[in-house]
Amino acid sequence: MNIHLTKSQIGLDGVPAAETVLSHVDGERGELIIAGEHVGSLAAKSSFEGVTARLWNGASKTSLSEGNVRASLGAARERAFARLPDLLPATQGMGIVDGFRAAVAGLRAEHGLEHEATIVGAFPVIAGALVRRAKGLEPVTPDPSVSHAADTLRMLHGRAPATREVTALDAYLVTVCDHGMNASTFTTRVVASTQADLFAAVTAGYCALTGPLHGGAPEPVLEMLDAIGSRECIQSWVDAALARGERMMGFGHRVYRVRDPRADVLKTTIEALASNGADLPFAGEVEAYIRSALRKKNPDRPLETNVEFFTAILLDALAIPRQAFTPIFAVARVAGWTAHAREQQRTGRLIRPSSCYVGVMPKE
Repeated sequence: MNIHLTKSQIGLDGVPAAETVLSHVDGERGELIIAGEHVGSLAAKSSFEGVTARLWNGASKTSLSEGNVRASLGAARERAFARLPDLLPATQGMGIVDGFRAAVAGLRAEHGLEHEATIVGAFPVIAGALVRRAKGLEPVTPDPSVSHAADTLRMLHGRAPATREVTALDAYLVTVCDHGMNASTFTTRVVASTQADLFAAVTAGYCALTGPLHGGAPEPVLEMLDAIGSRECIQSWVDAALARGERMMGFGHRVYRVRDPRADVLKTTIEALASNGADLPFAGEVEAYIRSALRKKNPDRPLETNVEFFTAILLDALAIPRQAFTPIFAVARVAGWTAHAREQQRTGRLIRPSSCYVGVMPKE
């Protein structure tokens, strides 16, 4: 018997794969809830350590505080730095994105220590070391006394960051730390459902993140802004690109049918950095014209701004190199990956979907 599935059914659109207390995405309403809070409210009042505590508590039924997580991540960054001589040789000859994957794959359990902290603490250490190596510089020793966001910037740039820079990166880490059953989170949960350890599950999640359809690599947004060049060229460039059928980078989303709520959070965050190299007026004009042009082209379903648009502008304003955008996204999302892996192992079962065979049947 042949069973014909729709395109969305084949892609598992709208098919629940797990029950979770971690995050909820409502694409019709443009709503993202993380650990019981709307993303905008959470980003305004919580640090990365705070939201990580909430995610880990929800996944594992623990009662960690923000202070607990801050201390454990600080210690984990120190341990990860001590292990760099073992992790970095496998990354020789690789770019930052691929080198990050190889180093993450080299992480392993440390006896008597929480795996979640070991993994989350290692991510900015590895990212910072790879970015600095690409510039011919030595890695920067972490400072466990400062926040995760502050130390991430320290290890990238080799200097103490300004308060507004720390605030901006912290808001970014909170905003993108989890996002429902996206491709990398689903991958993480599939691997965790086999009872593989967290290190294997998170490595698989990062591999899924590196695919261009996931959305963890907003470099093309900056390439588009570079190509437009100036305010005078916005209309002509966008009109010509749309006439050629080109995609507008940073617009449209697989789930959201309205504006991505994370875009507004990051736009507000960037406004505080506008005097630090973020050309928000120009980017804002580009965004406004593209939205208008897309409404005219597709009045029934216009494409709205997604998180990639303002992610690109924010990370660029923080002087993070474009090649490191994906690893820095992972520095945030790994909080969600580790929580989802634990939740799957605690409450779930082996994820084993079926397929619809459309090949040749054997002759009787």
